[in-house]
Amino acid sequence: MSKATTADAQSPAPHGGDSHDLIRVHGARVNNLKDISVAIPKRRLTVFTGVSGSGKSSLVFGTVAAESQRLINETYSAFVQGFMTTMARPDVDVLEGLTTAIIVDQQRMGADPRSTVGTATDANAMLRILFSRLGKPTIGPPGAFAFNVPSVRASGAITVERGAKKTVKATFHRTGGMCPRCEGRGAVSDIDLTQLYDDSKSLAEGAFTIPGWKSDSFWTVRVYAESGLLDPNKPIAKFTKKEMQDFLYREPTKVKVEGVNLTYEGLIPKIQKSMLSKDREAMQPHIREFVDRAVTFTTCPECDGTRLSEAARSSKIKKISIADACALQISDLAEWIRGLDEPSVAPLLATLRQTLDSFTEIGLGYLSLDRPSGTLSGGEAQRVKMVRHLGSPLTDVTYVFDEPTTGLHPHDIQRMNGLLLRLRDKGNTVLVVEHKPETIAIADHVVDLGPGAGAGGGSVCFEGTVEGLRASGTVTGRHFDDRGALKETVRRPGGTLEIRGARTHNLQGVDVDIPLGVLTVVTGVAGSGKSSLVHGSIPPGAGVVRVDQGAIRGSRRSNPATYTGLLDPIRKAFAKANGVKPALFSANSEGACPACNGAGVVYTDLAMMAGVASVCEECEGKRFDASVLDHHLGGRDISEVLAMSVTEAGEFFGSGEARTPAAHAVLVRLADVGLGYLSLGQPLTTLSGGERQRLKLATHMAEKGGIYVLDEPTAGLHLADVEQLLGLLDRLVDSGKSVIVVEHHQAVMAHADWIIDLGPGAGHDGGRIVFEGTPADLVAARGTLTGEHLAAYVGT
Repeated sequence: MSKATTADAQSPAPHGGDSHDLIRVHGARVNNLKDISVAIPKRRLTVFTGVSGSGKSSLVFGTVAAESQRLINETYSAFVQGFMTTMARPDVDVLEGLTTAIIVDQQRMGADPRSTVGTATDANAMLRILFSRLGKPTIGPPGAFAFNVPSVRASGAITVERGAKKTVKATFHRTGGMCPRCEGRGAVSDIDLTQLYDDSKSLAEGAFTIPGWKSDSFWTVRVYAESGLLDPNKPIAKFTKKEMQDFLYREPTKVKVEGVNLTYEGLIPKIQKSMLSKDREAMQPHIREFVDRAVTFTTCPECDGTRLSEAARSSKIKKISIADACALQISDLAEWIRGLDEPSVAPLLATLRQTLDSFTEIGLGYLSLDRPSGTLSGGEAQRVKMVRHLGSPLTDVTYVFDEPTTGLHPHDIQRMNGLLLRLRDKGNTVLVVEHKPETIAIADHVVDLGPGAGAGGGSVCFEGTVEGLRASGTVTGRHFDDRGALKETVRRPGGTLEIRGARTHNLQGVDVDIPLGVLTVVTGVAGSGKSSLVHGSIPPGAGVVRVDQGAIRGSRRSNPATYTGLLDPIRKAFAKANGVKPALFSANSEGACPACNGAGVVYTDLAMMAGVASVCEECEGKRFDASVLDHHLGGRDISEVLAMSVTEAGEFFGSGEARTPAAHAVLVRLADVGLGYLSLGQPLTTLSGGERQRLKLATHMAEKGGIYVLDEPTAGLHLADVEQLLGLLDRLVDSGKSVIVVEHHQAVMAHADWIIDLGPGAGHDGGRIVFEGTPADLVAARGTLTGEHLAAYVGT
């Protein structure tokens, strides 16, 4: 046999391109990560587990996904990068084998009043094209069906600077679909003037009762009092008809106040622009309270809440207008689209069908395209973002998911698992941060971080298969097969909260008595009407404290001490002990280091390149002026106190020279929700989703109210943390509170005194009470999806 023949008979050498089957992370130190190294297999499903705050998001989002996005941005020209968000390189020694990362996180979708499910997913854009082509009568291009586009008409002279300048007459006309009355919002506001000012007083006497409008404010109050248009010393009730018109409705007018050119504008349009144009959920609490008190929102009478002009509503396909189509449940809209057979728009219909079917497949068929995006839960928002990726032909992409099972009933989790596996089987790398054992169980590879949270975490405790995790002895491994047991005895209610004829969203005239003085769990498949019942139907004035899933807003200057109000009694205690002003002990006020303005770091802007943050050399990152650190309380300065953990600070302020009851009470609440490991000065931007949820719960526990309504408090919580949450709920009930929890977690259901199950399905297939009773009765009956899954969970 020749040498050539021998060579041919041997197996071919592996191709060099096949050797890059791992994403290698070496020496990661982002947030609390302790110089860790991991090898993540490509084209596999890897789940990252660990207690809340152990460093999962820091590794997956802050390191792997962040570096992938940064490297992709660097492929653009410097000119293009100048328009993009600059990203700093993660603190890691080596990152190899990265692929393009697509991040599907739980960040709430834009809550602009004109943002809907349809506009956020491009479904509306395709519908507008469809109606512009097939709608009868024809009213114009796709923009004529857009509620974000106003109709515009203009005519006049324009100067064309080409060669010799010449002036020509021109007319311009654009047909938009925006309702002119509500400006595409679907609702109009009516302002209660008595909440804006006290008409028995003059402007000089401080007539305004609007939050933040102080009598010496140059930009608000003084522009009215010193504009020359109004008599500042006359009570508002005695204004003439013209003065009242100028005061409330005058168009923007240039005025001069103390030699400064300012713009005077009537009070009503000024309030509408400054407050009512913003999303209510994004407002500060005191502003939101004022708006709720002063403004009533009613459905626009001109467009009947559809946001669209009369012309846009008049054009129809098979007796259906675009407003009717957007109001349909998405599963019903998909059926209507299938009934359209028009070869001229066949590609458009096929794409639209695929998009709408993706909604149903992902468990969101109960939504409608006109649903405001700000009303979606975190889980719903995340799944809406997934819609655009399901039919993508891209492969060898890294998909990064942040707890995709959030807000999902156990019945829906199986469907989500199938979608994750389908993405993997197309040749993609799927990275999932998750706590639910049902999703961890389908992983090809598991990375468990811990062993604790915050400073006690940031290490890799286990890396391997699910079977290996079970036998590993880590916190996750020990709790992986935990199953709650039904309570042997349940509490007896001390009264009832009556809800009658509830019809919010998909509720179908629900009558229910919610027991008080016990732990009540409201459950049901996603979209069955739980939040509509609890948040939209409980009568006002019932003394309800609501803890929803709204995001905590805060900058890198915000921390647990500032967010909870803990810093106020601490500053006062320092001030009293040292005989100085409390403002000295605020890094955002007089006590700030002059070099870094209290930030602790100095930021250097490098234009289109990522800015550089370096620790302030003057204060060494302590954020305070050196003179402030000379003042002590109990032998500690303010920077040392902010570096304490909640547990350490609880002991410090609980007794001895530094005893401060007001601060200690807040610290006890933080420890009760399992945040004893957090440092008081840790920036909010570094907290995980579960930590933020519990921080929010701790602040609400201070509010006075007899009924607590919690919306999925287990979101972001590890299996071990759920036990602590159940203990907290018990303590609340035993202290005389009534606790109502909207929840999918079976451990919380099993621990309840009373269960209200909604369904049987989602959207118009839900909205009814399908079970009321104890968890034991629900398991015994097994007449609902919840009953079946709870019975399987408790092993009966």
